[in-house]
Amino acid sequence: MAASPQQQGQGGSGGGWSPEQFWSLLDKADRRFAQVRDLPLVGRQEPDAFAKAFRAYTQLWRMQQEHRHRLLDAGLRRWQVGEIAARIAHLYYAQYQRTADTALLSEAFVFYHAVLDRAYFLDADHHVTPAKHLRFLARFLLVALLLARRAQTVPRLIADIRALLEDSKKSFQEAEYKEWKHVVLEILRFLRADSAFMNMRPLRYSYAFDLPPDKLPTVPPTVKKRGLVLSDAILCSYYPNEVKFTDLSIDVFRMLQCLEWEPCGSFALNNGYSAHDESGQNQPNLLKDLRDAALPPNPLKTILNRPSVTHFLTVLATKCEELPLNGIMLIYLSAAGEMGTSGCCSDTGEKVVSNFSKFDISSTSHTSSKEEKEPCLWLGCRETEGSNCIYPGDLIPFTRRPLFLVIDSSISYAFKSIHGIERGETAAMLLSPSSRSSAVGFSGDSTRHTGSQFTMFLTAPLQAFCLLIGNSGTDINRDAYNKAEALLSSSLNEWATTLVASSSLHPVWVEVLGDPLLRRLLLRFIFCRATLSLFKPTSGKAEFLPTCVPPLPESVDAESMLSQSCVMRVASHFGTASQFAFAEITTWPDGDAEEAGVTGSSGTASKAVPEAGRDSDISYSSTSSF
Repeated sequence: MAASPQQQGQGGSGGGWSPEQFWSLLDKADRRFAQVRDLPLVGRQEPDAFAKAFRAYTQLWRMQQEHRHRLLDAGLRRWQVGEIAARIAHLYYAQYQRTADTALLSEAFVFYHAVLDRAYFLDADHHVTPAKHLRFLARFLLVALLLARRAQTVPRLIADIRALLEDSKKSFQEAEYKEWKHVVLEILRFLRADSAFMNMRPLRYSYAFDLPPDKLPTVPPTVKKRGLVLSDAILCSYYPNEVKFTDLSIDVFRMLQCLEWEPCGSFALNNGYSAHDESGQNQPNLLKDLRDAALPPNPLKTILNRPSVTHFLTVLATKCEELPLNGIMLIYLSAAGEMGTSGCCSDTGEKVVSNFSKFDISSTSHTSSKEEKEPCLWLGCRETEGSNCIYPGDLIPFTRRPLFLVIDSSISYAFKSIHGIERGETAAMLLSPSSRSSAVGFSGDSTRHTGSQFTMFLTAPLQAFCLLIGNSGTDINRDAYNKAEALLSSSLNEWATTLVASSSLHPVWVEVLGDPLLRRLLLRFIFCRATLSLFKPTSGKAEFLPTCVPPLPESVDAESMLSQSCVMRVASHFGTASQFAFAEITTWPDGDAEEAGVTGSSGTASKAVPEAGRDSDISYSSTSSF
């Protein structure tokens, strides 16, 4: 990680200083900032451009701090100080995109917040155009959403964006105004999907809610394992008119956080700030509790927004090439699918396997006729079919490295065909249902309003369960939610204990269970599969059920007594057991009978859950001075 402007040298404080040096350095910093902005966000090595840009802004920042009055006399304006701070914030965010270090997000938040709070841009006249001001607010909003600053910062930014757009309407050309109006509508749709209910607990792996890694059940020492860990991820989603903000769809936004560590337990419980003092005085240092040094590093994540296939494969090849020897690559693809001219469906997946058995990747003579067209995912407009279709076969060359695939699509079943013809490593796959029922809590068009049901089960399982049973969460009792969260956690732990004790567990799942982030996805998948299998509108209908490859042991199947008891425990808590088709012989595990009859209105919390999005905003970190 490049050193921050506060951590680097003391540039600008020596003798012989002159305002001309400041202006010259400002021009140099602008050029280096442009170089960083144009860098691709792929690669484990940090480009030299980052260090050079930080070095330039280090000197600029110290100069304006130590010689503010002389610089003001020499023509420095407040908007220029604000622009320096905003660019430092952008550098931090760009580094977060490369390193996944959430401490960098918080540093970006500090600088963005200072520009907003001190109104650096309000008296800028024509120097800071409305479009430039709007871009600043939009970038700050994205950082605030990633840090869950929803109680005060996000509403303030939304109000400022709408007011600025309305006040500046006359200064925009019609096309530009419509474009920004569309951005505002996207933001409002995004926030309706990313509601307070969806944020009743952190999406990140939190010690306040999830077991620390050293407390997790592990496979016996006699079981051979390589100790693989999730080190890289590619996240890609595309649906026409999907809920998104900038390059982040709501599904990728949730998956992005789900693959990170919540900085520490106390941060999860109080958002890192005092709830009683919003003045910025005597509040805890944001960075003090932000990152526990004992936490594992977050996996590196690359977000691809409507990539061409060539770009997607280039990024995938680069990340596979740089994947550590003990690393696993996660690939998340959420997109509409096309069955292919052979009319494949989830019941005829063996046809896809047959097609692959005839496919020799080293052969140049093989051509695919339209009559034998394979199912594919659409990552863009269908007019450019060749450059926007991802076929299961496109991933085969990359199975030389360990892959964990999460496919959320109507043709997810087609990716089963990869199993058995990998080029070296068995791929672990979580595959969504091929259909969404319009008769249940998620309609067939839900992706355009709340996000994917399958992805929601993997990232926010209790909220997905509530929406499935018709509980929107608008008036949910917090104590009832707390109790349900504890019951779900208990169920997930039971599935985990059963899995690690199974003698028929496939070696690829042994490795998955060794990584806490992947383990959590797998256990939530089991909960999703059991819930949809037992839910009466989808029970017994294969097209509404998710699948995994390789198969898991029968002891955790949806029909197993363990799975039925676990789902019944949560359903009974909300008083909705009648919506599920439980076997008559289903019994409660020992010690749970009393909990089984608890309804949503009478639950009591076993853990404190943070108020949704509560933030009293920030006191500036001790490393920053404005």
